[in-house]
Amino acid sequence: MELDTIDHRILEELQANARISNLELAKRVALSPSACSRRVQALEKAGVIKGYRAIVDDQALGIGLTVIVQIGLQHHDDEALEAFETAVRNSPNIIACDMISGRDDYLLRIGARDLMDYERIHREQLSRLPGVTRIESSFAFRKVVG
Repeated sequence: MELDTIDHRILEELQANARISNLELAKRVALSPSACSRRVQALEKAGVIKGYRAIVDDQALGIGLTVIVQIGLQHHDDEALEAFETAVRNSPNIIACDMISGRDDYLLRIGARDLMDYERIHREQLSRLPGVTRIESSFAFRKVVG
């Protein structure tokens, strides 16, 4: 799907506030409500818009610590990668996981209540992930973007 300027403006508005009404969105991008609705539906159908989600306040959930974890694996065959990724999907404290290039294989974002809770997560979850040979943790001070 080829996106034009209006499509990009629609996406910017929806990323800022996915709960915006179609009428308000149409006003902001200078379209009629029906044309705006058709464009949003086309973006959804083409897979450009994959879904809508709530942004949750970590502090309100008792998550006071965000840890960025780099993981190195022993093996890199399809079976080893699938086993690791399946285990990650089933780990409740892992907020995000990306396969990366470089020295390590995966970059994880972990949510923990505090340092003692992260120690527990490290011991009970991260160190037990299949094929892990290296774990390096960094602690986020504050979120700047995202």
